[in-house]
Amino acid sequence: MAARGAKERPGEGSYALATTIRHDRLTLPAAPLGAVNPLAPLRPLDETHSVDPATVPGLPPDMARGLAFAPLTSLLPTRVLDGYERRRVPTALPTLVLENSRLRATVLPGLGGRVHSLFHKPTGRELLYRNPVFQPADFALNGAWYSGGIEWNIGATGHTTLSCATGHTTLSCAPLHAARVPAPDGGEMLRLWEWERLRDLPFQVDLWLPEDSDFLLVGVRVRNPHLATAPLYWWSNTAVPEEHRVLTPADTAWHFGYERRLRRVPFPHHDGADRSHPAHSPHPADYFHEPRDPAARPWIAALDREGHGLVQTSTGELPGRKLFVWGSGPGGRRWQEWLTEPGTAGYAEIQAGLARTQLEHVPLPAGAETAWLEAYGPLQADPATAHGPDWAAATTEAGAALDRALSTEELAAARDAWRAVADTPPGERLATGSAWGALEVRRAALGLPGTPFDDAPGPEQRPWAALLDTGALPAKAPGPDQDPGPTLVSPAWRDLLETAAPDPLTEYHLGVAQWHAGDLAQAVRSWERALTAPGAADAARWPALRALAVADTGARHPVRAAERYAEALADALARRGTPDGEDPDDEPSPLFAALAREAVPALLAADRAGAAREAYGRLHPATRARGRFRLLEAQLLLAEGEREAAVAVFTGGFEVADLREGDEVLSETWARLSDEPLPAAYDFRMRPADG
Repeated sequence: MAARGAKERPGEGSYALATTIRHDRLTLPAAPLGAVNPLAPLRPLDETHSVDPATVPGLPPDMARGLAFAPLTSLLPTRVLDGYERRRVPTALPTLVLENSRLRATVLPGLGGRVHSLFHKPTGRELLYRNPVFQPADFALNGAWYSGGIEWNIGATGHTTLSCATGHTTLSCAPLHAARVPAPDGGEMLRLWEWERLRDLPFQVDLWLPEDSDFLLVGVRVRNPHLATAPLYWWSNTAVPEEHRVLTPADTAWHFGYERRLRRVPFPHHDGADRSHPAHSPHPADYFHEPRDPAARPWIAALDREGHGLVQTSTGELPGRKLFVWGSGPGGRRWQEWLTEPGTAGYAEIQAGLARTQLEHVPLPAGAETAWLEAYGPLQADPATAHGPDWAAATTEAGAALDRALSTEELAAARDAWRAVADTPPGERLATGSAWGALEVRRAALGLPGTPFDDAPGPEQRPWAALLDTGALPAKAPGPDQDPGPTLVSPAWRDLLETAAPDPLTEYHLGVAQWHAGDLAQAVRSWERALTAPGAADAARWPALRALAVADTGARHPVRAAERYAEALADALARRGTPDGEDPDDEPSPLFAALAREAVPALLAADRAGAAREAYGRLHPATRARGRFRLLEAQLLLAEGEREAAVAVFTGGFEVADLREGDEVLSETWARLSDEPLPAAYDFRMRPADG
């Protein structure tokens, strides 16, 4: 399929290039991801994006149902990625480059399969916001995420009884499987696939460039191979230059800001400004658009002052459209600097999803699948109209330009052609993802044509493969810390743990699975048994002690939580042979850092500042120098009555690399220290002062 008007124009070259896929390298200043947090994510998710419950009764009934449908309660079975820092070094990142005569798409298979760049050759224009650095930040559900390009977000949104708006996938910084597959037109197609672990759903993303087409076509399929309905979440997020105007055929939108209110507003003009210009919003916000004609194909575009830019459209199975803006306030500007390089241009995001808002899940019935086709390409509209005051005329002009470039009928035909080859077995493997999908396919004897999960178990999967084969986990985790590894928590795995012979490791994992299932009392009993089960004398005690401390914190037993954290710290150090503290000549321990990060606040909450200081002092000097622990030092000094010393920590400067989106810990700590305005370097506030 060639898009209309896609032929070469004079002076642009008259060659025809068959679609190709090749390996390449992209060198960027990059901050290493660092070690995975070894502690099971037992704590509740943050509430940055939860809707104020008082506002829910005023929402449409179907939206309210979507908000309440199967909210995420835990990050299990994944682990948190928070070991990155802010020091960037030139790094060569593996890429897969998909190219025809018109477009060149650069994909990062090791980082969520993100499209880093979409370059239009005839005009020499980059169609996306292409981040000049790789800087992880705490925006994904499980921590590390980075900005720029086109990202594929599957997984979940939300916690407790309502939903969470961002929902950046736990696969943001993870490798995906990739392979060549014959495209519908006989050329080459790039297939990406993985097993999404929060909802146990396999998915695939097929990218191809029809010969001489101006559009990157993306076929997405998600399958539910299980016997029960699964909650499904999908949003495709595209970063575009902030100075572009965003156009979509909608006159109203659901506005969601960090004051946690979801309200219907006119779009683009409301509160005295034209919100189709991202910089006109004072604060970070989401605008979930309501289509003017729900039966028409959905699309959204971002155009510069000359009428050039990017358009994203899809078949009707992906109806949602959204604009995310950082806004012009100090917090939004600080975040923009944080995610890239100071002095570089800002960005906004245009997004497409399965639901009306990003706060909802949709049901995917047992044994069913859902699929759709997206298209990304250049758009040129009359600049005077596209940037004129008449919103209806601007969106009509952009829609007509899209129809000329890629008609609804062409897109539907391409979807049907792709669906006919969606089960085609992959050819040459180009990148390798995780082995978790292979383990699940083996456990449940699943058949998933087109997305083979046949990898051999890796170190994290081998204990669970042994549980399948023998009915028991290996008795002892390797390594000086005896890290128990990640826990599988679905009902099927929990059943296998419950029938396995009791030992410290099995009881620990069983407790985690029970905790995830909401059986908190039984989880506590399992962790207590882990401390006394056969073999406990030789086993690491810190996993169960720390889990019990989390349970004590949730049950509002701060003294007992502090005691168990102190025991866990002592056990972790004893197993390394350094009971008095980490050896400065050794590498810092990610385990001890993670334990201390939880233990010090718990000790302070129990009015044990002396014990908190002792725990902090046992950390490796390199760990204490990290921004997260400099903040902890300021909080510790404040508890000790050393207010001036705590202020000096702030004035000396530090950066909390894994500061969570919406977290106001910096401003809250500063307010306890000083009556002076919050220094600009620490101002990441994302909501109005009275929000």
